[in-house]
Amino acid sequence: MSLQLWHHCTLATLQADATEPYGLVCDGAMVVQGATLKWVGPLAELPEALRAQCSVQHDALGALITPGLIDCHTHLVYGGDRAAEFEQRLQGVGYEEIARRGGGIASTVRATREASAEQLTASSAQRLRHLMGEGVTTVEIKSGYGLALAHERKCLQVARALGADHAVDVRTTFLGAHALPPEFAGQGDAYIEEVLRMLAQLAGEGLVDAVDAFCERIAFSTAQTERVFQAAQALGLALKLHAEQLSDSGGAQLAARYGALSCDHLEWLSDAGAAAMADAGSVAVLLPGAFYFLRETKLPPMDLLRQHGVPMAISTDCNPGSSPCTSLLLMLNMACTLFRLTPEEALAGVTRHAARALGLRDRGMLAPGLRADFVLWDLQHPAQLAYALGANPLIHTVFKGEVR
Repeated sequence: MSLQLWHHCTLATLQADATEPYGLVCDGAMVVQGATLKWVGPLAELPEALRAQCSVQHDALGALITPGLIDCHTHLVYGGDRAAEFEQRLQGVGYEEIARRGGGIASTVRATREASAEQLTASSAQRLRHLMGEGVTTVEIKSGYGLALAHERKCLQVARALGADHAVDVRTTFLGAHALPPEFAGQGDAYIEEVLRMLAQLAGEGLVDAVDAFCERIAFSTAQTERVFQAAQALGLALKLHAEQLSDSGGAQLAARYGALSCDHLEWLSDAGAAAMADAGSVAVLLPGAFYFLRETKLPPMDLLRQHGVPMAISTDCNPGSSPCTSLLLMLNMACTLFRLTPEEALAGVTRHAARALGLRDRGMLAPGLRADFVLWDLQHPAQLAYALGANPLIHTVFKGEVR
């Protein structure tokens, strides 16, 4: 297998044990073998024998190279939009009140059920291509807008097809416990029974990589969520949780007990919850787009997360109701300006920590043995990625060793 040499570049390796901020390597080089990074470091230290084996050489022309970006929390597949609710919120109607009126998630469920697989594929592919256009090479896509077996299957099949049809890695998450569908109004426990039946069926069809739930006062209790976790764990599936977004329900502690990959949102996270996540190795997935769009005022406790050493990932939370966003670069800026993350923390949050939030140990950094997913940027320093609003300095994306 031929080797490729990428050189004349600055590398932001994002390696966890790097001595330089961002794992920065000036005048760097990388050797790619197939879909894997074989060597990473300063060009001056590249062994001559290895360089001689490189049959293809790419002059990066001074570009900055980072790992491929990872969007680790999205609801990318859905029908319709909720622009009318956006207007209502601007007129003072709260998110929870809109949900109680039959809006919110329920309105997207109606639109998603009415949409064909072809229609969902077309609209979702547009959103996916926006993400890819900013250097995203891995994306998680949740279900949760079907809330019935046929429609949850439809959404997960669309997500799988998007990954097959685009040069991007799609990870699917079953979020059947997202909200009560209208046919189960007032019957939370009965619907959880249906969720368990759906989960067994869809996992058996190979459509599920992980399982999520919305543990909140307007959604499902910790007891109901635990039943979903027990069933998922029995099937050998990874766990995630929408936790502490609107209140402190103790969801983070529950997720930690089950070794969840991540807890997401976390505006109301307690000290006990942060400590439990640290002990379990769970990632905190912060979603500044939803915080901004819903005009929330309760910040996630970043200092508490830092104090306990909980890794922080950043994601778009792309969805029609609380974060209709397809710009992970914008989320970098929002994470810094709204949540006071440093640019280095933010970039780690869409690379190294985002990979961990999906249970993927083969990407998120530039290091030998990892996937050759990386992005060339027309920038001098990685802090610039979080700095400019609305800018897209992307030059090329390399996915599995091939220019996309």
